[in-house]
Amino acid sequence: MSSFSKRVYELCLLVPRGKVTTYKAIAEKLGTKSYRAVGQALRCNPFAPRVPCHRVVRSDGALGGFMGWKKGGKVEEKRKMLETEGVVIVDGKIDLTHYFFQFK
Repeated sequence: MSSFSKRVYELCLLVPRGKVTTYKAIAEKLGTKSYRAVGQALRCNPFAPRVPCHRVVRSDGALGGFMGWKKGGKVEEKRKMLETEGVVIVDGKIDLTHYFFQFK
């Protein structure tokens, strides 16, 4: 596992139940603009669900991918996991003004 992936997973562990962050926010916290690299690291997350990669969404509040899938059953699984944690999803999007977790 790369040190970049490890740092991505460590940040994911900080996101509490009922909150989400974005690929962009994680990248910025790591001092990079490699948003897609964050997504690739999460796609390969060997520690899910203990490392809650399902709590990472797109900057526009859309769910984004999950486990390498951009649509279909896996993304539906991500939606259900978030809803179980209390995150409300309307028309495929999350209100980031309410559910966004800000890294310190």
